[in-house]
Amino acid sequence: MKKLLVLFSSLSLILVTGNLVNAEESEPEKVKPFAEDWYVTPEDIIRDIVFPSIDKRVMQEYPGNDAATFGWRSQRIVGIVYNNNHSYDISIRIQVPDERNKPGNYAEDLVKVRVSPSCDSPKIGCKHGFKVEVLKYKHISG
Repeated sequence: MKKLLVLFSSLSLILVTGNLVNAEESEPEKVKPFAEDWYVTPEDIIRDIVFPSIDKRVMQEYPGNDAATFGWRSQRIVGIVYNNNHSYDISIRIQVPDERNKPGNYAEDLVKVRVSPSCDSPKIGCKHGFKVEVLKYKHISG
C-alpha cells in the first residue's frame, strides 16, 4: 500500500512539475484602438474636450426640455482663437431640438468656449490648471 501511495505521489509530482515547466506566462492585455478603421479629426478631439461643458450649459438654457438635454448636436466649429494667456477660444455652432415647434425642428445656437490647457512654465509665463468654461451662449434661431 505504501509503495502504491509513493508511486502515485511521484507520478503526480512529475506531472505537476512538467506542466509548470511548460506553462506560459500570460501577457498583459494590449490596449487596442476602439476601431482601427475609424478616422478621427482634430475637430473630433476638440468636441470631445468641450462636450461636457456645452452639455451643462444646454441644460441651463433649456430647463425641463429633455429633448434638448439629450438631443443637442454639434454642427461645426466656426472659429478658434489663441489668446496671449495660453488659452483657446473656440466658437461652435450647435443644433438643439425645439420642443415648441414640430418634432424634428432644431434651434441653432452659438457657443463660445475657452479651453485653458494646464501650464506651469516660467519660460512662457503661465501657471494654471486645465479648465474648460463657457464664455458666451447665443441663441441664433428658434
